[in-house]
Amino acid sequence: MGYPKVEVDLNKIRHNVKSMVELGKKYGIKIAGVTKVFCGHPEIAKAFVDGGVSYLADSRIENLIKLKDFDIPKILLRLPMISEADKVVEYADISLNSELETIKALSEKAVEKNKVHKIILMFDLGDLREGYYDEEEFYEVAGEVLKLEGIQLIGIGTNLTCYGGVIPNEENLGRLVNIARNIEEKYNIKLEIISGGNSSSLHLLLKGKTIEGINMLRLGESLVLGLETAYGNRIENTYNDAFQVVAEIIEVKEKPSVPTGEIGRDAFGKVPTFVDKGIRKRMLAAIGKQDLQLDTLIPVDEGVSILGGSSDHLILDGTDSSINYKVGDKIRFNLSYGGVLGAMTSEYVKKDIK
Repeated sequence: MGYPKVEVDLNKIRHNVKSMVELGKKYGIKIAGVTKVFCGHPEIAKAFVDGGVSYLADSRIENLIKLKDFDIPKILLRLPMISEADKVVEYADISLNSELETIKALSEKAVEKNKVHKIILMFDLGDLREGYYDEEEFYEVAGEVLKLEGIQLIGIGTNLTCYGGVIPNEENLGRLVNIARNIEEKYNIKLEIISGGNSSSLHLLLKGKTIEGINMLRLGESLVLGLETAYGNRIENTYNDAFQVVAEIIEVKEKPSVPTGEIGRDAFGKVPTFVDKGIRKRMLAAIGKQDLQLDTLIPVDEGVSILGGSSDHLILDGTDSSINYKVGDKIRFNLSYGGVLGAMTSEYVKKDIK
């Protein structure tokens, strides 16, 4: 296999998933494994299933289609587009929703297909991404959803930290549970799911805290990188290197640390600045901004630093490394969550899954 490539260690992913599933079980919480960061790749999704997730969840119908053969409930995470209602009903068992008109479109398609499509109605606790913001409107919409054919309201949910950075806590998640109880009492129903957000909610469980009533979390970063996302802390007994990018070095030269001549805009329209560190060992690797965002790469060799890059080149400083890198050598990088997304999405980065 050529380079650059992303190496995916399924055993480490499976281990991470099992750790999070066991943590959830302690608090009566089921885990929805979010597959969007690796584009719904079936081999990696299987590691999620083998690790014990109760659902597979993705933001894009294209990825859920890849997962259609898994005998496990599948959730569409991004609010459905009315224009894709037919595919949503066909390939998603459950979808997150915050628009009554969209739910009516799903109802129409579900009736046509003689199916029942399940709905999690989203409430905005202040992060200001998706969901109803007014409680009274939320209760009214829940009542309207319950009247629709082909639709089953199975729960409510929220999203935190993704846009506004709002941290999940006992107060805001407790409010979500209270809203759920109000819906149950008002309409004499029992909600199957109260979905308390994503990997940012894990910090509560890791501190031994939980909110009575929350029974599902939608986890991505904690499964693939072993991180809780409220504060960015590593989770004990998980791996953070299940995904690694490997690139080939194509030039090694001793060069000044400051360019010679008048400085103008670079290839991306920005005026760069430089610190004069004298002559340094500069290396070029065959990976660039067309492959993924370079600031999502973390050199495994702590003696190597990233200076920058262009569309096709990554510029590295290897002066402080104990390794004598040569042309043709390979260099490894750990990844942030955005780096995993970029590497798995890019058609130029080869996938080595093992």
